[in-house]
Amino acid sequence: MRIQILCGAFAALITSFAHADAIGDLKQFLGSTHSLKAQFTQSVVGKGKTQTSTGNVAIVIPGKFRWEYQKPYQQLIVGDAKEVWLYDQDLKQATSKNVANALESSPAALLAGDTSWEKNYTLKALPDQDGLAWLEATPKRDDSSFEHIRLGLANGQIQRMDLFDKFGQTTQIRFSQIVTNPKLDTGLFHFTPPKDVDVVRE
Repeated sequence: MRIQILCGAFAALITSFAHADAIGDLKQFLGSTHSLKAQFTQSVVGKGKTQTSTGNVAIVIPGKFRWEYQKPYQQLIVGDAKEVWLYDQDLKQATSKNVANALESSPAALLAGDTSWEKNYTLKALPDQDGLAWLEATPKRDDSSFEHIRLGLANGQIQRMDLFDKFGQTTQIRFSQIVTNPKLDTGLFHFTPPKDVDVVRE
């Protein structure tokens, strides 16, 4: 009986360490990553419908990012650490926001922002699933548009982001072809609206 109890306690201890690794992996990722590029598949689930899109992302920490939707529609979100542009090619509209008001405009903004997630989020380790170490980040600010965010990591890299907003909508993102600390052209993070588009400043 004692052996069974000890084995059970040891297994629980090993499991708790495995879960805690997700938070450690996130800290290591943020501490060692200065730039990143990847492909993504994004699925937005809400009201019984799922919308899927694909594209590319490029990030330079802190504050610079380019989140480019390619299919099924072409849209672009660009941040240069001061200003964030949202450009819809089909609608011919470009919207500019101060970066302080647009930190949650895209997952890239979250990844490229303040690397001290513990300052802005309460972190909780979750059980491993689908071969990934998971953690949950709950915003400390009441005015956040997200209820919580789940991050899945493997091999020291973020592979999944699941964002749960306050309107019952879930955004699931899978990253692939991840390259950390590449040299990126600074022009990727600057946006000049084309002359034939409507410009909205917020």
